[in-house]
Amino acid sequence: MIIPLHELEPNQEADVFALLSEKEPAKTKEGKPYLWVTFRDARRAIRFPVWSDAVIFKEIKALKTGTYCKLRTTYRITSRGPHLEIHRIRAVEEADTSDGLNPVLPTPASAEKMFEELQTAAKQHLGKAPLHQLVTKILKEYRNALLFGVASRQHHHNYIGGLLEHTLSVTNIAIALVDHYHEMYPEREQNISRPLVVTGAILHDIGKVREYEPHLGSHQHSVVGELMGHAILGRDIVREAAQGIELDPVVQTHLEHIIISHQRFPDWGAAKPPMSLEAMIVHHADSCDALIGCCWNIFSQDSTEQGMTGKKNVLGYPLLVPRGGDT
Repeated sequence: MIIPLHELEPNQEADVFALLSEKEPAKTKEGKPYLWVTFRDARRAIRFPVWSDAVIFKEIKALKTGTYCKLRTTYRITSRGPHLEIHRIRAVEEADTSDGLNPVLPTPASAEKMFEELQTAAKQHLGKAPLHQLVTKILKEYRNALLFGVASRQHHHNYIGGLLEHTLSVTNIAIALVDHYHEMYPEREQNISRPLVVTGAILHDIGKVREYEPHLGSHQHSVVGELMGHAILGRDIVREAAQGIELDPVVQTHLEHIIISHQRFPDWGAAKPPMSLEAMIVHHADSCDALIGCCWNIFSQDSTEQGMTGKKNVLGYPLLVPRGGDT
């Protein structure tokens, strides 16, 4: 029976179709050769080492990056993270289509719906103002990149459609925060601009459509992405799209500040810390969603039954494993 890679449970053995999206030769300190490989489908990417003394080492070494493969494998969770214990592997064949092989990593079915929800949020909160024209123009131009993009390579929303899912979630969180503070302090409602918050949330990560470039089913940093980072690239996209739109220069500068400051810290990629209420709201909405996304990844990669995850994860400390039914 064929099981989608992203549906494999720890210690489950099954046949899967997966794309060999990365293959990098390496050596241990003692000079022992091995391969770093990544197999993925639309919702999961698993990166792990294949040692030279493994039975399938020569077979994997002979496969070209970008090859769709049929694997008999067992999904393991190790102290180093997720691992595929591969028993058999070969390149897919035409006959495999009868078993459900689709040689294209599809965008999740929910992506189109999320894109529509993002457009609806823009229309509802931005009306016909220049900011709405700006958002509509950018969403139209980068629609496919958003549908197929990832929000990160490893830490959170690191699957096709993840960038769009993260963007919509951040937008909804930011709107909820604006609603809260407008209701909490109605006399200060004018101090927080809903249009700027919504526009900033929708566009905070738009630079990732240039920071990452799809490569044979994987997502690598582009050269410009490595040199500039997505915050600066996002500001550039806004500047390009703003041409021909009667956008108030002060509003545009404020929007650009939200984008370049949303990561807050220089070593995270921020050129400036958030220096306005709107920028603070977008930053915290983004930080919250990214952190929860990291937690989902950790839970899916940790098979402990001790109530707490291990501490070898991106956060560096253990997490309480959720238990259904707790009050």
